[in-house]
Amino acid sequence: MFKKILLLAWINSFILFANSQEIQARLSIIVNKDKISSQVDRKIFQTLQTTLTNFINNRKWTNDVFQLSEKIQCNFLLNINDVVSQNVYRATLTVQAARPAYNTSYQCPLINYNDENLVFRYLEFQPVEFNENRVQGTDPLASNLTAVLAYWVNIILAFDYDSYSTRGGDAYFLKAQNIVNNAPESRDISGWKNFESLRNRYWLSENLNNNRFALMHNAIYSYYRSGMDIFYENEDEGRNGVLNCLNYLKTLDTENPNSMIMQFFFQGKSAELIKIFSKANREVKDRALSLLLKLDVTNARLYNELK
Repeated sequence: MFKKILLLAWINSFILFANSQEIQARLSIIVNKDKISSQVDRKIFQTLQTTLTNFINNRKWTNDVFQLSEKIQCNFLLNINDVVSQNVYRATLTVQAARPAYNTSYQCPLINYNDENLVFRYLEFQPVEFNENRVQGTDPLASNLTAVLAYWVNIILAFDYDSYSTRGGDAYFLKAQNIVNNAPESRDISGWKNFESLRNRYWLSENLNNNRFALMHNAIYSYYRSGMDIFYENEDEGRNGVLNCLNYLKTLDTENPNSMIMQFFFQGKSAELIKIFSKANREVKDRALSLLLKLDVTNARLYNELK
């Protein structure tokens, strides 16, 4: 009897871990009522929301086992802005991800980005599938939705792995690059090509896989593992880790001015950075302020709080 209990416990444990996927995402869909005709059944988007949530959360994206507490917290907000043609929609996708600081319940922002280039086809109850060996699929417009989501999941995974181990996310940056290289193609699809914009999926992936931007991986590790994870035990040491991150970024920006990855890194971090350095001594605070004003010009006005 005891052996049976042990066997059942082992089976239940195996099932738990086998189903313990890496991502814990909340996906919401908002419909622009001014642009989407009332003739379009809103129930379609409710079905799509459930389908996409299951697609992200139930798919196994890595070969590693994640405990429940280790799952990466994400938010995906899909804004349906327009109807391009029957069953074809134009949307923007806001992607947010965070990971916990060691020994605390605080969630450090990893990614906060608004992807404005999403056109897709969807018929209610159609299967939502993704094959990394055949990203294009038989219907590019239908495949584009899952290709974009898979791209962002891999970018999230890569940032999370990089934050715990230097270059730990390389495999997932490469997977994102593979999606870019084999992305669906159609006259309505954009965001995957280098000539379309200086700020899109192509350039983000290019920067993260290009050796010219290798210091970004050091910066990510320094910010999180040598910075935010240390704060609980030693605020000064943690602050120095974040300051080292800014120094890496300064070198990177000098060598590669106006790169997409620099802007991408700072999105969603200004409030956190102000809190980190607000209690620093004057010398550290001034060094941080000088770096932040140069590296994150968009939020320069906010950083003036540190003066």
